[in-house]
Amino acid sequence: MDEQWVRGGGPPWWRRGPVVPTRWPWRSTLLVTVFVLGGSTFASHSQPDRVHLDFYARVLLVVGSVLLLWRHRYPVWVAFGTVFVTVVYFGAGYPYGPVFLPVAIGCFSAVVAGRRRVAWSALGVLWVAHLLIAHWLYRWLPPQHDHGMPWGRELAVAAWVVAVAAVSELARTRREQWARERAERAQAARRRADEERLRMARELHDVLAHSISVINVQAGVGLALLDSDPEQARTALTTIKAASKEALGEVRQVLDSLRTPGDAPRAPAPGLDRLPELVQQAASAGLTVAVDGTPPRLSPGTDLAAFRIVQEALTNVVRHSGSRHARVHLDHDPRELRLRIDDDGPATGADAGGSGNGLAGMRERAAALGGTIEAGPRPDGGFRVLAVLPLKVTPKEDDR
Repeated sequence: MDEQWVRGGGPPWWRRGPVVPTRWPWRSTLLVTVFVLGGSTFASHSQPDRVHLDFYARVLLVVGSVLLLWRHRYPVWVAFGTVFVTVVYFGAGYPYGPVFLPVAIGCFSAVVAGRRRVAWSALGVLWVAHLLIAHWLYRWLPPQHDHGMPWGRELAVAAWVVAVAAVSELARTRREQWARERAERAQAARRRADEERLRMARELHDVLAHSISVINVQAGVGLALLDSDPEQARTALTTIKAASKEALGEVRQVLDSLRTPGDAPRAPAPGLDRLPELVQQAASAGLTVAVDGTPPRLSPGTDLAAFRIVQEALTNVVRHSGSRHARVHLDHDPRELRLRIDDDGPATGADAGGSGNGLAGMRERAAALGGTIEAGPRPDGGFRVLAVLPLKVTPKEDDR
């Protein structure tokens, strides 16, 4: 290759903006030079009416080809330089041949570098100059006793000019399309990274908030009963140990998925089948939870979201409600699952209205599945969280 290719596909001249290659395109230039010299020598044998291919003709052929070494750095100068050399070559009466090849490559490089008008202007200058030489100026230019070029052959030259311009425009269009696709892939990758970051933040918040709430309550119980009821304090410490162990295990699972994103999780994600365990943990924090209804068969993403919503709602009851009783009601139809978590209040903190990260995380989980969350005080007192999750996976659901 003449230049280094960019990781992700496509040569450097397909990218937008000016590109300074790391290497000179000397291999392709040498190949073009040899081809132009050899082809022109071979073509001169069948054109005895033209000027013999002498030393000066070969110098022009070499100069026109060697200019291609600068086609990526100075596409404008190379496009007009190759056209100038070609016009001088034909004006001197030398035979036709592959002399147009350097012009085609130079103008092609100018188009893909974003200099379309320059390339079209250079090709227009070449065609007009050839038209003048072949049909008017030939009377005063070598070879002697030359005749004007037939118009049919002139149409072939015009068709060649149009073909070079068309191929160059096609390459430019493909380059722009490739650049758009590359930008879209980069944007999609950034969006996936942001979504994964938010998902990890929700997971860590839900795991830590619930477990630390239980630990906080039990630590208070243990401190209060340490002298008067050591056995009850021991029970509180046991609960703290179990809650912290579970929290560490879930946090480790989340972090493992960050370290090895291509591997499957070592443990299944929690779902509503762990609802009895969640009720037991709430009971250890002094909260009595009554569960009504049974969940349907859920997809892994919906099952995890439903579990986290119930977990966060119960955590909020422990932290912000004066009630020690909560009710979890599950209902479903063929289209959606409805979760309702109620407590009798009253609120013990200023943030009981649901402006914290917990309710924001629940809303994000529901929205990712195409569902909704409604949370707020009940008319008869207390607080209610109502979640509606579709049973059919929508395109917004995280892939798991």
